[in-house]
Parts: sequence; C-alpha cells; structure tokens
Amino acid sequence: MIERSNTELSLRRQCWLLSVSRAGLSYQPTPVDDQTLQIMRRLDEWYVEHPDLGHRRLVVLLNQEGWVVNIKRVRRLRALMGLETQFPKPNLSKPGVPRQRFFYLLRGLVIDRIHQVWATDITYIPMPKGFFYVMAILDLHSRYVLHWQLSNTLEAGWCIDTLRQSLRQWGKPQIFNTDQGSQFTSDDFIAVLVGHEIAISWDGKGRALDNIYVERFWRTLKYEDVYLRNYQTGSELRAGLTKYFRYYNHQRPHQSLGYRTPAAVLMEGKEKQHISLN
Repeated sequence: MIERSNTELSLRRQCWLLSVSRAGLSYQPTPVDDQTLQIMRRLDEWYVEHPDLGHRRLVVLLNQEGWVVNIKRVRRLRALMGLETQFPKPNLSKPGVPRQRFFYLLRGLVIDRIHQVWATDITYIPMPKGFFYVMAILDLHSRYVLHWQLSNTLEAGWCIDTLRQSLRQWGKPQIFNTDQGSQFTSDDFIAVLVGHEIAISWDGKGRALDNIYVERFWRTLKYEDVYLRNYQTGSELRAGLTKYFRYYNHQRPHQSLGYRTPAAVLMEGKEKQHISLN
C-alpha cells in the first residue's frame, strides 16, 4: 500500500493518510527460535491430552523437563497458539465484546441427518521451523470434513474464505456451531451466516464439551498424523493433511458411526434426502 517511489506524496504523508505507523515500515519480523518452538510443541501436546491444565501447572511441568520458563512466557505462547484452559468459569452471563450474541443451540438436540449441523474450530500445528493453524468444517451427523484450510495467521478473513468455499461446495446447514473466538464472532463472519439464513450457535465460554465433536477430531488428527509424521515444511504439511483428510473421510471406520466411514454416512444421507424430495 505504501509506494516508496511516489514523488508526489512523502512516506510521512502516505503513512498519515493510511493511519499506519511510519516506524513499522522498517520493521523486520523476527523468526521464532528453535527452543521456543519446542516449548510450544510440548504445550500443544499437553493441551491435546489435558486441556484442563492451567498456566501455573504448565510452568511446573516445563521446569521439570528442564525448560526455564515463567508464567508470563507460558501465557504469551498459549495466546499465540490460540489455546485456552478448559474449565467452567464464573459470571458466564456477562456480555462480551461482540455486538450480537448467540445461544448454544445443540444442547439436547438430536442430530439425525446430514447438513443439519456444521461445526468448526481452529487448531495449532507445530513445525520444526515455525507453525501453522488449520481450520476445518465438519458435518456433525456424518463426521465428514467438508472443507479445511491452512494459514500462518489467525486473521478472520481466512476463516470467512473457508466458510464461503464450504457453502459454495455443499450448500448450507440448518445450524452452524463455533466457539466464541474473535474470528467467529466478527461482524463479517456473522454476516455470511446471516446472509444465508443459517442459525448461529455459540459454545459457552470455557465449555469444552460444547464443541466436543471437533475437539475429538483434533485429537485424532494429531495423534494419528501430525505427531507421527513430524512434517518439516508447509508444503509437506499441506500434502500430508490432504492425504489424511481423504483417508479420514473415505477409509477410516468411525466407531460412533457403527464402524462406517463418514463418506458412507454422507452418501446415505444424500440418498435419503433424494428419496424424500421425490
């Protein structure tokens, strides 16, 4: 956006017009060092296994393994990774930042058909030289991964693009469930759902079980693929996840589905819908 070769507007003037800091023009991002990446991987592994662990206990565990860290560093790294300790929190009825608020619609709901409820979440993927985030959208009846995308940032635009691509490919669900992360509570993300007349469901703050389907999926993904493969580059990760999601959808028997695959249940649901329409 800044044109350094512009002879009519100085850099100072361009920065003022765009409301950006002039000091930021010379900023060069510092890569995350190897030690920090190893600590972040351990934090991710503990979160998958014990999402109830708080900052203080994680500091103790890391110190026991020989890492010299304090609570400030653990808190900062977990915020960067998008991790939040899962436990019931007080004062859940207090209004938050979003201008609109939506209730959790899945409590007691019988999910008995495809495209009745979709759910999404974001998880952190550790890498030897950096990290990525992956967002996936699941159909909760069939457990089919409808769409997924990788990103190295947590910007809302990436999540909106993933949502739009899913809607173009699969149509729309009756209900769309998310947690209350800033990406999903943004006005632009909500506008896409409202524009398609989709009922919006939000997990309660600090209630990990509200999105248990996706949380279990992340655990499966990491233990069956990410931690085993130890991907070295972004291209390796993308190719590996593409292969795994294909396996998960079309080959991996799912216990809760009577050992059928998500693709088989999805196809069965399509056939039922076709028959009912005729």
